[in-house]
Amino acid sequence: MVAKALTIAGSDSGGGAGIQADLKAFSAMSVYAASVVTAVTAQNTKAVTAIHPIPDDVVAAQIKAVLDDIQIDVVKIGMLGTPSLIAAVADALAGYGGPIVLDPVMVAKSGDTLLADSAIHALKSSLFKRATLLTPNMPEARKLVGGGSTQWQANALLELGVGAVLMKGGHADGKTCTDHLVTKTATKEYAAPRVNTGNTHGTGCSYASAIAAGLAQGMVLDDAVSRAHAWLHNAILCADALHVGQGHGPVHHFHALWT
Repeated sequence: MVAKALTIAGSDSGGGAGIQADLKAFSAMSVYAASVVTAVTAQNTKAVTAIHPIPDDVVAAQIKAVLDDIQIDVVKIGMLGTPSLIAAVADALAGYGGPIVLDPVMVAKSGDTLLADSAIHALKSSLFKRATLLTPNMPEARKLVGGGSTQWQANALLELGVGAVLMKGGHADGKTCTDHLVTKTATKEYAAPRVNTGNTHGTGCSYASAIAAGLAQGMVLDDAVSRAHAWLHNAILCADALHVGQGHGPVHHFHALWT
């Protein structure tokens, strides 16, 4: 039986991030994907020029429609945007008992803000306790819990109720990029050589979805992260071959299938 995932996120008209990246990542991992659109963005590789939020009740109705009919093995959450939408999503998922991967999307690769500061408290109070895994990058971790070492930030996030935290190291300096998977009992590192490319649009969305795919397929968390980490590294390595856009181009989700 094919594993089934639900992504709850914003739409990227350029196709590199958001819902589009999630669907590509799930498909690359042989997982069927359903989707709930939380916002429509006018976006390309250079900028986000407009954001149109989907009404909260319509987002909730999309979630209900999917969960009422399809046996969903994992939920991945991306761009939410406002406190009221976060509350609506939390309520709509109240009866869902499967794993949830929460990617705290705050800023686009172009630098445009995607999550209002007023929504950060709502995210922490409404969804963190539901999250099997939280996947913040370094700027997101600072916004969520303040400065400090990677381990200190991860522990602070765990104290807020998430099951595990993947502290992503893509924004750090150095020739090696290292991610840290932190639980209450252990920390595991995933390292790879840093790739010299500007085509990294959608890495966060894609990474979280690839991990979620592993959980949907019954993998334990560290194995799901390990597989997704290797897959994303190759997707970044092959990104330049796509020649998409004039700014931050997308990663190559289907590098294993075509180039």
